[in-house]
Amino acid sequence: MEWKLCTRTLELGRRTLVMGVVNITPDSFSDGGLCFNPEAAVAHSMLLLDEGADLLDLGAESTRPGSRAGGAGADSAPSVNADEEQARLLPVLQGILKARPGTIVSVDTYKAATARAALNAGAEIINDVSGLLWDSGLGSVCAEAGCGVVLMHTRGRPEEWAGQSRLEPDELLATVHAGLQASLDRAAQAGIAADSIVLDPGYGFGKRGEENFAVLARQVELLALGRPLLAGVSRKSFLGAALAGLYVGKPAPVDARETASVAGLTAAILHGASVIRVHQVRPALEAALVADAVVKQLTATG
Repeated sequence: MEWKLCTRTLELGRRTLVMGVVNITPDSFSDGGLCFNPEAAVAHSMLLLDEGADLLDLGAESTRPGSRAGGAGADSAPSVNADEEQARLLPVLQGILKARPGTIVSVDTYKAATARAALNAGAEIINDVSGLLWDSGLGSVCAEAGCGVVLMHTRGRPEEWAGQSRLEPDELLATVHAGLQASLDRAAQAGIAADSIVLDPGYGFGKRGEENFAVLARQVELLALGRPLLAGVSRKSFLGAALAGLYVGKPAPVDARETASVAGLTAAILHGASVIRVHQVRPALEAALVADAVVKQLTATG
């Protein structure tokens, strides 16, 4: 299956593509502050590319649980406005493309103004954690640019996640499926071509603890929506919770979740993901090569 971007088309399904994460924020749950200045962010991006990343995903506003990403409701401003987001983001995007022309860069934003600025600066993909819910103007910006789009399923806003009721697996899968279908419908109404879209189940985004494993175990069912899947499980809190037996009953700290992240992304590939979003590229790439070999055999014998 093909993924149409602004200036090129990526083949999905032949092998898993690895998307390296670059957080240009002081407060990311995974590596807050590591790449908060442009020089550090560009240098980290070069490292990810050297390790084999197929594309990069730049984010300049944290969407960690409890943040005010998207605003605390429809009439409330987000914690990082578009001007500040662009001030963080654009120097890094420009620096990457100057150092490595031709790099495929995705920008993690739900704001139409930031998306427009990033696409004008050379980004190829907009990765919207809200699935076109939090800014009604984003769809038309993406349609006009003809960019690649990642539509993620998010259940509620970050400040609401801790208080959400738990869902049984069948209800949860139905909720994710319906939410992604609604995002596809919004995209079609905005004029975004179907072959520009990849879907993301949204691990950790409004799913609590073991709910994430329920989605991961049945992720392949989401392929019925007709578009490829991107999975971002790297360093997520549900992986840390699964390791609690090794940490005196407490979740593993973020910097101790890399092996669990590799296990999670391997499961995601075996359950239908074509793109994985990761913080450490080399171990993810190695795991993906092995998982892809298994998938190839399953396909040949299926």
